[in-house]
Amino acid sequence: MGACASSTSNSKSEKAGGGGARGSWTAAKVVDMNGGVQELKQPIQAKKIISQNPNCFLCSSESMSIGTCVPQVPDDEELQPGKIYFLMPLSHSHIPLSLPDLCALAIKASSATYTVDLCSTNSNPFELCM
Repeated sequence: MGACASSTSNSKSEKAGGGGARGSWTAAKVVDMNGGVQELKQPIQAKKIISQNPNCFLCSSESMSIGTCVPQVPDDEELQPGKIYFLMPLSHSHIPLSLPDLCALAIKASSATYTVDLCSTNSNPFELCM
């Protein structure tokens, strides 16, 4: 998805290590359809997020391209530090991605207003795809 979804946070935890493709932060981030961001500071498999959102799928921002269907992250794949993932409704899994769709996702990623560490909370901000 390119620079459209890059993070500009100045928090110490994000500056602390390399880990990511761009080296700007070490946590994996999952963006929901409302633009909320879940920061995952520990290794986690995609199925953990998906199991809490059975009507959704995860996709990597790096695997998105205009005119193709968005590939789903496999359940057993571990989310990678420094990468951005999107939680999307299953109903969008077979619809080719358009430029306006891609731009809307980039805006959601860049205008996120909160982060949640999955390992420190019992709430689930991603129960949105029902």
